[in-house]
Amino acid sequence: MTVIRAALTQTTWTGDKESMIAKHEQLARDAAAQGAQIICFQELFYGPYFGIIEDTKYYDYAESIPGPTVERFQALAKELGIVIVLPIYEEDMPGVYYNTAVVIDADGTMLGKYRKHHIPNLPQFWEKFY
Repeated sequence: MTVIRAALTQTTWTGDKESMIAKHEQLARDAAAQGAQIICFQELFYGPYFGIIEDTKYYDYAESIPGPTVERFQALAKELGIVIVLPIYEEDMPGVYYNTAVVIDADGTMLGKYRKHHIPNLPQFWEKFY
């Protein structure tokens, strides 16, 4: 039987995107040092979780795929030799947004992405707005 060691992250918002990215880079390094072969970051990992608020200011967190954050973590995955599941806020084209998980292989290649489609539309849970 093959054993795979996985790491999961769930952390608090630091207040800005760059420090969140740096924090998760360190978490990936720590996990790899402890033998993790796969790490999965929390939903919309580099920003506050804004799915409970209808506010267009959060559109500023959206990125294209590939884009700067994906490319940064592709390099990290290759350096560490681990698979990274990278949930980001994707802007596919102007005005079209997705809550997307990108899968990066241990050699740094992007294996694919999954766009969250089955989103509940309940009071105080406004993810369909995005």
